[in-house]
Amino acid sequence: MRTTRGAWALAGLLAGGAGLATSYVTAHLLSIRQSPVVAVAEDIIRLTPGSLAEKAIDVLDHWDKPVLIAGILVVLMLGFALVGVLARRTWWAPTLLFLALALVGGLAVLLPKGSGNASDALPVAVGFVTMLIALSVLVAPLRKAEAQAEAGPDDATYGGDDATRRGFLIGAGVTAGTIGVLTVAGRLVGAGRREVERLRSLLRLTGVTQPELPPGALVGVDDVTPWITPADDFYRIDTTIATPVIDPNEWSVRIHGLVDRELVLSFEELNALAKTEAWVTLNCVSNPVGGNLIGNAWWSGVRVAPLLEQAGVQAGADAVLQTSDDGWTCVTPLEVLTDDRDAMLAVAMNGEPLPIEHGFPVRTLVPGLYGYVSATKWVVDLEVTRFSDAQGYWTPKGWGERGPVKMSSRVDVPGSGDSVDAGEVVFAGVAWSQHTGIAGVEVAIDGGAWQEGVVAEPGTDDTWVQWRAVVDVEPGDHVVRVRATDKDGLVQTGVERDVLPDGATGWHGIDFSATS
Repeated sequence: MRTTRGAWALAGLLAGGAGLATSYVTAHLLSIRQSPVVAVAEDIIRLTPGSLAEKAIDVLDHWDKPVLIAGILVVLMLGFALVGVLARRTWWAPTLLFLALALVGGLAVLLPKGSGNASDALPVAVGFVTMLIALSVLVAPLRKAEAQAEAGPDDATYGGDDATRRGFLIGAGVTAGTIGVLTVAGRLVGAGRREVERLRSLLRLTGVTQPELPPGALVGVDDVTPWITPADDFYRIDTTIATPVIDPNEWSVRIHGLVDRELVLSFEELNALAKTEAWVTLNCVSNPVGGNLIGNAWWSGVRVAPLLEQAGVQAGADAVLQTSDDGWTCVTPLEVLTDDRDAMLAVAMNGEPLPIEHGFPVRTLVPGLYGYVSATKWVVDLEVTRFSDAQGYWTPKGWGERGPVKMSSRVDVPGSGDSVDAGEVVFAGVAWSQHTGIAGVEVAIDGGAWQEGVVAEPGTDDTWVQWRAVVDVEPGDHVVRVRATDKDGLVQTGVERDVLPDGATGWHGIDFSATS
């Protein structure tokens, strides 16, 4: 039997795969949120420049994280194959390469939070040891075959070709089967999420009511964006690969820093406090003009202002550094957390406990600010500080420091490319200027005069509003654009700006055809 480069590469691939599988299942068994691959992926996201991250979101949409994970796995597979090839000539080179990969995984797990919790790196250690053992077992028949080939066909010292080949195939088959079993087991032993989902379903929140549609919130046009966004349809932008799964009985939030009295609240203590409830529209800073990274929901929670008052904010403080359970941070202006708006520690969305993906058990939200400076999912820490002393996750990547939401509007009806009957055409959509409110909306056909529309009156300035306009349209191909005016009299700018550094601007327009 003569060995081939492919056989050695396969041995490396299987050994590396076995290590990944054991690290994966170990992370689940220990209820560690991050397996090594996930930790590396989240570090790549953390280190990616803002402009590049924005392009990835724009091109890949919700596939950005799966593509990243797939890319990491491809690189690992190539590295594992190289390990196998190197093992043909030496023992120390594969060991060093496996060690280098393990160190990258270990650092990715430990460094972002700076926790120094060695147990979080245990899956990496288990995977590394598995790789070495599996490689040793898999290459043993190949080394035997190499020695047999060098000794010559008449030397019976090493046994026959069939036995050697059979030994390698059996080892490869067993390893491949073990990888499959461990991968499935990793999914099955992920009982942490199932248990938290059970606890969430049993949770009883005080002071939380079901949403009721505000009178005057609708303009009565079919296919316009619904007033309320269901949780399953609500946009989701975050940097985590493995969603934090937090037992509410183990959750707490710490309020500290430039305060007179540090506060630590358990979920039970927070739930016992008086609730505020409000319709609030959340808008991602990455939302382009006319985009759909925006949603409106009925939020219930505890206002942040009384908590900060209880803690006693010290003179000179002007910001709050928020930290998520997964280590993500943002810096929020202190004044927006202490004024009359419903900045809150939210516990419910649309009358139900927060979905896990949207921050269960507690998240923050602040009307009028983009989420990257205000809306921390899985929040666990609020540090009262100064802008000069703190920095959030996105600001070093080129995003603005304070992030007030830009006024914007969107045409929903008709849809882009639709054909309508000429004559009186109904246009409709949504507009928003959170915490200021929309006073009016106008549309223009083919760059002509602006014509006034009608704006719904939901009774709150912290949400989007529906609008409609009826315009006489001649037959032919047209473009309709929309602009809004807020309650301070500011007219939405038509200057087109990218989402970087602090939100897109410009008038949304769609093309349509009118037929006689």
